[in-house]
Amino acid sequence: MATSPLPRWAPTPSPSRPLWGPSSAAAASGSSSRLLSPFRAMLEALLRRRSAPTGEAPPPAPPAVDAEAAGAGVGGGIHAGFDGIITDRHPEDDGWREDIRRRDGGGVFITWEDVWVTAVDGRGRTAAILQGVSGSARPGEVLAIMGPSGCGKTTLLDTLAGRLHTNLRSKGDILINGRRQKLAFGTSAYVTQENVLMATLTVREAIYYSAQIQLPDTMPVAEKLARAGDTIQEMGLTGALDTRIGGREAKGISGGQRKRLSICLEILTRPRLLFLDEPTSGVDSAASYHVMSRIAGLAATEGMTIVAVVHQPCSEVFELFHGLCLLAAGQTIYFGPAANAAEFFTSNGYPCPPMRNPSDHFLRTINRDFELESEETRTVYKPSAADEAIETLVNAYKSSNTSENAKKEMHDINEMGGVMLRRNQATFLTKVLVLTRRSFVNMYRDVGYYWLRLGIYISISLCLGTIFYNFGYGYDSIRSRSSMLMFTGGLLTLMAIGGFPSFVEEMKVIFRRERLNGHYGVSEFVISNWLSATPYLILIAVVPGAIAYYLSGLKRRVDHFMYFTLVLCSCTMLVEGLMMIVAAIVPDFLMGVITGAGIQGIMMLNCGFFQTPSKLPKIVWKYPMFYISFQKYALQGFYKNEFLGLVLENNPGVGDKTITGEQVLSKLFETEMGHSKWVDFAVLCGMIVAYRLLFVIIIKVVDKLKPMFKGETFRCQA
Repeated sequence: MATSPLPRWAPTPSPSRPLWGPSSAAAASGSSSRLLSPFRAMLEALLRRRSAPTGEAPPPAPPAVDAEAAGAGVGGGIHAGFDGIITDRHPEDDGWREDIRRRDGGGVFITWEDVWVTAVDGRGRTAAILQGVSGSARPGEVLAIMGPSGCGKTTLLDTLAGRLHTNLRSKGDILINGRRQKLAFGTSAYVTQENVLMATLTVREAIYYSAQIQLPDTMPVAEKLARAGDTIQEMGLTGALDTRIGGREAKGISGGQRKRLSICLEILTRPRLLFLDEPTSGVDSAASYHVMSRIAGLAATEGMTIVAVVHQPCSEVFELFHGLCLLAAGQTIYFGPAANAAEFFTSNGYPCPPMRNPSDHFLRTINRDFELESEETRTVYKPSAADEAIETLVNAYKSSNTSENAKKEMHDINEMGGVMLRRNQATFLTKVLVLTRRSFVNMYRDVGYYWLRLGIYISISLCLGTIFYNFGYGYDSIRSRSSMLMFTGGLLTLMAIGGFPSFVEEMKVIFRRERLNGHYGVSEFVISNWLSATPYLILIAVVPGAIAYYLSGLKRRVDHFMYFTLVLCSCTMLVEGLMMIVAAIVPDFLMGVITGAGIQGIMMLNCGFFQTPSKLPKIVWKYPMFYISFQKYALQGFYKNEFLGLVLENNPGVGDKTITGEQVLSKLFETEMGHSKWVDFAVLCGMIVAYRLLFVIIIKVVDKLKPMFKGETFRCQA
């Protein structure tokens, strides 16, 4: 048996036409510049059905398979495919195309017309990133967005997905199935350029947890596991299932495997619209071909619409693209079938040399970055070769048949109409339970989350207990007791900020990505984070608290110790809630640590320890700061728990020989005696809930205000 000269991963060439090209029949008819879509016949059938009179059957749509391909069949049946992606269907069975269109609510046709995006700096100066870009993407196809660095590829992708940064202003029309509508859950997914993953999980755990969150409860567990297993095989991750992802602390899977895992997590639900930001970056040519071929196969079999930003694909990957959107300096160089791009460049004086990757030739022709550097030494300005090429190609595209065909396709799609239906997903309770379990595992494995803090707390508690060892009952023990309790309730809980970097990594990275893709909402995240953190916070409160409590000689009763640990635990929960609010407002974790420490410092100054309440300035510091400081309620609860019922020696030469704890609280500390210590604890519990609710409100308000700051004239975000 002869050995093929092609590598085993190379695409199988067609004897009649390239994998990515139009049919030879179409080419012979002179229509090679027209946007050929595997859904063209289906689209025309839908339009005819809408225009047909009531009661009349619509005329049959012509088959979308060329004559040569049909003639190659055996016994009247062939493998019908989407431009080289093979599926086992009969070419005359036109209904299977509409089955993909109607499956789970139908495919997604997305069009964008005259889209402009402008960046605005702090001084109000503007710079155009995208300038009147138009195009469309259809089910069953892979549209590649290409261009030099800084041409606006990712900006266009973010615009289509509704994820523009707040300092960008945008305008234009973006339509989903011909209508302005939001993309419901299961309709779209976005794989970012950065690999946003939880470093402590294994590949298996990351995929299985995500499957339980995204897939509906009506789907049996076995079917969920099978879906996850199929997705793992599609992305070639079988060999790394039990390897941890890894991050800043430990080495894990490779960068290419992380990219494939990121894609794997988003295609579990088989979304109708998939945005990919450089899916082949960090992946070798063989792996990139495998990844893109699997994605193209999913597009064909599942009717998915895929829009991908690709930096510089190899020739085999380029052959998988159905459509190509080529950008330069924010303008459209070419939009049309990827197979016809080389012909477009050739017809305008920029032919692709033999044996060269077409994508390399396109980017080399329109890349002006390095030529601009050499122009700085010129005394007379002269347009560079890249500038001339960009101007020539932009003007040529605007007046070409390819541009007219693209406009006609957009018009036909926009006439179709259709409302997107939301797919089922896991229930609220299931999401909370799965997220709690995943977060608990992450906290257990991340040393910096709680374990390092526990070790530091134990060390400080030993220091605290030995410094204040056995207070006794003398007059000096009053100040010692108050100092020890203040340090425990204030400075010890202040160190809860130590877990802020780990929390920010989970919230800013994991939570933001999964929430934007519709996996779950803010409420599920807050509740699950609260539940998963509670056992660790109790451990941190009980173990160090017991060391400091019994070494220092506080009241040796179990009920008093339980109250002490409850208040200490509630204070750490409050600090974590406060840092969640800070993380939602402050963009950087270093700024968040500084901001959170400053807020807690202000609260400690107004709690009544450093300055008695009667001497606090009434404006601002007493009203309202004294009453909104959680340190005030913690300190007063500690005071009442320790001093009530206690009899101490009085200061020699001053009045009676003894002084009661009630007198110390009312006269020396000016503690509010109108309510019990449990009221102070109840206030702390209420503030815990209030902080969490405030976090939810801030997230939702930011979502509402963000489009206003961006100045969008359209809104169809996922």
